[in-house]
Amino acid sequence: MSDPSNLSRRERQIMDVIFANDEATVHVIQRDLPDPPSGMAIRRMLSILEEKGHLKRHKVGREYVYSARQERKKAGRKALQHVLKTFFQGSLTDALATHLEKPDTEISKDDYQRLAKLIDESRKAGK
Repeated sequence: MSDPSNLSRRERQIMDVIFANDEATVHVIQRDLPDPPSGMAIRRMLSILEEKGHLKRHKVGREYVYSARQERKKAGRKALQHVLKTFFQGSLTDALATHLEKPDTEISKDDYQRLAKLIDESRKAGK
């Protein structure tokens, strides 16, 4: 599979729609895209994404249904690594600090507890 960070803006938007819906037809993608291109243009981009190894498809009735080849969590991890590398010199600490220092960031007590637990578990595991 090619690197998801090398997708065009429109390819990334299509992948976002597919991840948000778990799978999608051309009609769903066209409905959910901002300023959507024609159905034919979407079909061509889906074909390219399939050739690049990002998508798989199966037929339901007369339509193809597209889904990601890579599970959402794994794709999210890769996207996060790309953001960390691009904007935070690879530092998860800097990224998290930037988010937490933002005055309008609302983090629930449960989220703080979950973060503390994950940090503790990671520390114990020696990561």
